[in-house]
Amino acid sequence: MLLLVLLLPVCWAVEVKRPRGVSLSNHHFYDESKPFTCLDGSATIPFDQVNDDYCDCKDGSDEPGTAACPNGSFHCTNTGYKSLYISSRWVNDGVCDCCDGTDEYNSGIICENTCKEKGRKERETLQQMAEVTREGFRLKKILIEDWKKAREEKQQKLTELQAGKKSLEDQVEMLRMVKEEAEKPEKEAKEQHQKLWEEQQAAAKAKREQELAANAFQELDDNMDGVVSVAELQTHPELDTDGDGALSEGEAQTLLGGDTQMDPTAFHDRFWVAIRDKYQFEVLPTTPPAPSAPELMEPKEEQPPGPSQPMEEEEEEEEEEEGETDEEEEEEEEDLQVQGEQPKEAPAPLAPPQPASPTEDKMPPYDEQTQAFIDAAQEARNKFEEAERSLKDMEESIRNLEQEISFDFGPSGEFAYLYSQCYELSTNEYIYRLCPFKLVSQKPKLGGSPTNLGTWGSWAGPEHDKFSAMKYEQGTGCWQGPNRSTTVRLLCGKETVVTSTTEPSRCEYLMELMTPAACQEPPPETPADSDHDEL
Repeated sequence: MLLLVLLLPVCWAVEVKRPRGVSLSNHHFYDESKPFTCLDGSATIPFDQVNDDYCDCKDGSDEPGTAACPNGSFHCTNTGYKSLYISSRWVNDGVCDCCDGTDEYNSGIICENTCKEKGRKERETLQQMAEVTREGFRLKKILIEDWKKAREEKQQKLTELQAGKKSLEDQVEMLRMVKEEAEKPEKEAKEQHQKLWEEQQAAAKAKREQELAANAFQELDDNMDGVVSVAELQTHPELDTDGDGALSEGEAQTLLGGDTQMDPTAFHDRFWVAIRDKYQFEVLPTTPPAPSAPELMEPKEEQPPGPSQPMEEEEEEEEEEEGETDEEEEEEEEDLQVQGEQPKEAPAPLAPPQPASPTEDKMPPYDEQTQAFIDAAQEARNKFEEAERSLKDMEESIRNLEQEISFDFGPSGEFAYLYSQCYELSTNEYIYRLCPFKLVSQKPKLGGSPTNLGTWGSWAGPEHDKFSAMKYEQGTGCWQGPNRSTTVRLLCGKETVVTSTTEPSRCEYLMELMTPAACQEPPPETPADSDHDEL
């Protein structure tokens, strides 16, 4: 038994004996009983030249444990963790590259073996990832079942809407006919009302013009002989035609059509139309005086000079003594106002022909029968429009349901729950917003309008994993560059959350979204081997 214990290390050493820096998988190429052939076949050398710190092979395979060949590789066994290859140049360079420290065997550096600790942490990470995968896949199966139920409900609702659409279309068409029939008498009654009002307007306008013409004729006919003569017309210099400020006899005769006088009928029919825009009435129209200046409309002859009380006579005598000139001016002003003229101190422009009052320009209310036609037509319109809106809403619902039911939400519909959701990621400068199957946007945190980073394009994963990425295209154009676009990578996670957003290329964004829908079915759990210390 003691001999067996003593021989065990020797047997183990023989089993794994190989040159330094050679992996177990390649140890059969290094047989010390035979010459060594370079792994690329470029040369064959005596075995004692392996790891002699001189590079004989072009591929550096004769120096796996030294730094002689810059293109060689050193194998770190890293028992308890993951083995790996490092460049031969790093051997004995004073830096511990292998967790077991075997790369620094002759540099004087003592490397702590950290492989077991790294292996432990790696196993914990893998266990956590496995737990996330298991839980995520469990949630994914729930999402798949939820979509199956929701899809059946949506399909049933779609069937009901499609069946009800025909009935609603018939109702809309019937209400359209009712509306059109109700609008016919409404249109006729409104047109009749409009026509009657326009006729009344025309008659009122003609009457006003006739009154204005009659007033003007009466003013011009100073001697009241029933005709307007050339001399009488010359009292209105505003009718001047040559711009010299005075109406000459020739000009007046020309206005009268070559005649020397004109009777009222000819004045109204021919002459008044030619002068109405220039003519200025001598007396203001007999309309209620404006509140702002009543004194200009009232002649001062209401208090003519006459006998008065003694007190007043004494006052008048005192006023005459103080200023007879003022009294004379006031008497002149009164005389002018009696004759229809304005005082020199406050000349007022003569009024133009009076326009129609605002009430005359406004169409009067409809009569009772016309209003009844209008009310009936409006009620028919309201019912038709309400039914038409209901039909449009139904058609929109049908389109949305058809689109959602036929949409590619993954092999089993696991991504369907993302369809009506949006997720945000806040960074130092921006708030990124992802609305799956719709769009991606970016908005400044300090305010401003959002920028479109792309609208839904298609699934963009590799051929063997199509549903691992989404592509959003045709976003807002960059300045002198392409339209923005975003690729969304889907990662397995227990929650749905945007984890990162970067811009690896100009105007091309990369976003990562964790979701249970991206979790694949984990392999079956195997019992842990407590005696195995390697991964």
